[in-house]
Amino acid sequence: MATQDDGKTPNLSQEEQADVDKNQPPRAAVLHEIIRTQGDQELERNVAALWWSALAAGLTMGLSLMGMGLLNSRLPDGEEFKVIASFGYCAGFLAVILARQQLFTENTLTAVLPVMSKPTWANAGRLLRLWTVVLVGNLCGTLLVAYVMLHLPIFDTKTDLAFLEIGRKVMENDPGQMFAKGIVSGWMIATMVWMIPSMESAKLWIIILITYLMALGDFTHIVVGSAEVSYLVFAGELAWKDFWLVFAGPTLAGNIIGGSFIFALISHAQIRSESSLPGKQAADPRHPQPTRKDQ
Repeated sequence: MATQDDGKTPNLSQEEQADVDKNQPPRAAVLHEIIRTQGDQELERNVAALWWSALAAGLTMGLSLMGMGLLNSRLPDGEEFKVIASFGYCAGFLAVILARQQLFTENTLTAVLPVMSKPTWANAGRLLRLWTVVLVGNLCGTLLVAYVMLHLPIFDTKTDLAFLEIGRKVMENDPGQMFAKGIVSGWMIATMVWMIPSMESAKLWIIILITYLMALGDFTHIVVGSAEVSYLVFAGELAWKDFWLVFAGPTLAGNIIGGSFIFALISHAQIRSESSLPGKQAADPRHPQPTRKDQ
């Protein structure tokens, strides 16, 4: 029985104590293992499955460009209305994540944790295979959707101009800014991926919160940005050289560093540090340690 001396609330019944234990948030180690397991499953998928899922994700991410363009073209001019139009950025992420399609920046966390847990050449090779297939699939999808949005008679002139303005806004950044903002963007996506398993019921709002803040901060994202910037290329306003050297290369490097080398590495180091403490036992009441009798 709990007493006041042990710091617990007195007079709790066994059923009430069970409710307390049940509603404890998962430990960081539990979240790490959930995401590591998901990453290991992704690393096991064959190339064809990864490719088609990544291509679908690239096409779907066109919804972010579409959402922002439609809102910008229908709202009055002014910075206060840009705050509202930024909600359009969330559309692609919501569709891709809820549909469980392959998005490259998600894999800078999920697929990296298995490699950090078991750093072998085989695992590193699996990671590079996954990254290559998913990134190429995502970019093919976004380039295709940008080309279609420009050349097919789908949108009115005002919306087409709004799409161009979105791309021009991205290209106001120099390569150093693309890289720095890409780091923040990669870190934010990794944070979102880490949060979702602990609050599955709030997944929708987590995605909206994180991606909306990304839009407000004009942080660069390799997949969404490739749709925005390639629209300028297909419209004849930007050379492919600038697409790759000014936007894509620095942004990709920033996203990988923010998601893998900062967030994933720190999160993994935290779990390793906890597990290396002498006599450290898992304190999660839902995963009790075996007793001497059980052993």
